[in-house]
Amino acid sequence: MILCNLSDSKKYGAISERLDIALAWLRDNADNYPEAGTSVEIAPGVTVKSQAVALVPADKTALEAHRRFIDIQMPLKTGEAIGWADVRDLKIPRDEYNESKDVAFYGDAAQTIVHVRPGQLAILFPEDAHAPNIGLGNHRKLVVKVAV
Repeated sequence: MILCNLSDSKKYGAISERLDIALAWLRDNADNYPEAGTSVEIAPGVTVKSQAVALVPADKTALEAHRRFIDIQMPLKTGEAIGWADVRDLKIPRDEYNESKDVAFYGDAAQTIVHVRPGQLAILFPEDAHAPNIGLGNHRKLVVKVAV
């Protein structure tokens, strides 16, 4: 997992071409994000999902993990907390991996909680189980799905 300011994200584009495209798009469109509830494919294998969601208490969340995508989580109006755990340490699957949705959920507790503020983003790799949207109130964010 990487936590950084959007303005410092350029260096992480060296990880992969698709990640570079996603991060550049976020920087270039900092004042012009898609309307909540929409998804935009900005390049093959890179999709931006604009969300308006309710934040929830940490004990009401579940860790999720993906195998085929990197997630970039970026709050826009208010911050959020994200629970994190190493997938290799998880012992309590809630269900089987859903290949069509590329997600598995777990009942394990997060190993740590990371706070992400507007202007920051979290890059979560397939080994990073995460429980996003922790907090109180409503939330506006972007989730970028980057194929690996």
